[in-house]
Amino acid sequence: MIKLISFLKHPGRKFLGFMVLAVLVALLASWWFWGGPGSSSHSFRLAALTRGDLEVTVSATGTVQPEELVDVGSQVAGKIVAFGQAKDGKTVDYGSFVEKGTILARIDDSLYAAEVSQARAQVAQARANVQRAEADLGQYKAKLFQAESEWRRAQHLGPSEALSQSDFDAARSDFEIARANLNVGQAALRQAREAVSQAEAVLQKANQNLAYCTIKSPVDGVIIDRRVNIGQTVVASLNAPSLFLIAKDLKRLQIWVPVNEADIGHIRIGQPVTFTVDAFPREIFVGQVGKIRLNATMTQNVVTYTVEVNTDNQDGRLMPYLTANVKFLLATRPDVLLAPNAALRWLPQPEQVAPAFRTRSTDSEKPGKVGVGTASAQDRDPAWGQGTLWIPQRSFVQPLEVQVGLSDGTMTEIRGSELTEGLEVVVAEASPGEMVSGPRSPFTPTLFRDRRPQQQRH
Repeated sequence: MIKLISFLKHPGRKFLGFMVLAVLVALLASWWFWGGPGSSSHSFRLAALTRGDLEVTVSATGTVQPEELVDVGSQVAGKIVAFGQAKDGKTVDYGSFVEKGTILARIDDSLYAAEVSQARAQVAQARANVQRAEADLGQYKAKLFQAESEWRRAQHLGPSEALSQSDFDAARSDFEIARANLNVGQAALRQAREAVSQAEAVLQKANQNLAYCTIKSPVDGVIIDRRVNIGQTVVASLNAPSLFLIAKDLKRLQIWVPVNEADIGHIRIGQPVTFTVDAFPREIFVGQVGKIRLNATMTQNVVTYTVEVNTDNQDGRLMPYLTANVKFLLATRPDVLLAPNAALRWLPQPEQVAPAFRTRSTDSEKPGKVGVGTASAQDRDPAWGQGTLWIPQRSFVQPLEVQVGLSDGTMTEIRGSELTEGLEVVVAEASPGEMVSGPRSPFTPTLFRDRRPQQQRH
């Protein structure tokens, strides 16, 4: 100190000493004003308003499904003895392309071939019975003709000395018996012919069962699943066992999306849809709503409706049963001013509001409530809501009322006469250790500036 006083007493250095002392006083005053003990301890997290495109969507998770799926089963029981060949000449397997009529598998047909032989024999026997019935019918007709002739002669002579009463009665009885035998012969012929039809039906059934031993593809498509192996026995009872699952056309796929009842009102036929799959996480696929199923399901008291989304798969990249993260596009807003939803939800404590904007209304006396002015009626748009943003003002905040539009869940469309891109607004109160909001003097020494962390922006 003595040396400093001696230094200042020197005539040539007195002016320089006063200049250094003035700078030190100015720095101390700046520290006291901007960040000293007398400043407020309020601190905030800030975010800047941005401009961009806003898309309002409904998100859901669904499953990629083939547009048309055919489940090929077996109508007869037996052991699988062989598989057929696909279009490429290889044995039918997973992913094989098959055409309509392509043999997929063969079931052991020995029992069914024996039934066909037995049915054919029964048909031949029934036809032989028809021939016999026809021959018997001819005999009955001849006997009827003879009995009818004798009965006419007996009627002409009558009971007399030329024809006894017993002969007259015998002629009449023979005629009646012959006529009854004719009816019996005709009925036997009809029965024999019906027996032929029955035997032919049994033969047709046996042939059909024999044909069922050869499993053929009913459509052109791709085998999604093969559910049997050679040597495996399939049992056809009440339900036909499923052998193959064939997708008719994998170039057209669907996404079955369960949509919550709270969002189903926003979904409509033809609505554009975007989705991603984990197999190609960086690629966005497009589609549109094709159908809204009305059979709702309830899971844990949550009602959902299945929405079918149609999508094109000409390149074949999408595969069935992939999990799809779907977004139904409800509305788009190009080049609008956006604010974080957190900024519109945040409310300051009364002591955090700049004194000039505090009110003494009833609401202002409640914690977390601050009375602020509202926009004039002519400035309001009924299609827009009202919201408040909070702007930092040194160690306090001041309100800025805005009109609120659509939101995508993270950002919200806003507008107002005092809004500009890049304007910083409060999104939350900073936790201990984060920076006190408000401007800071660029002349504050590093020693004092380090006492506080830098202001954090979100």
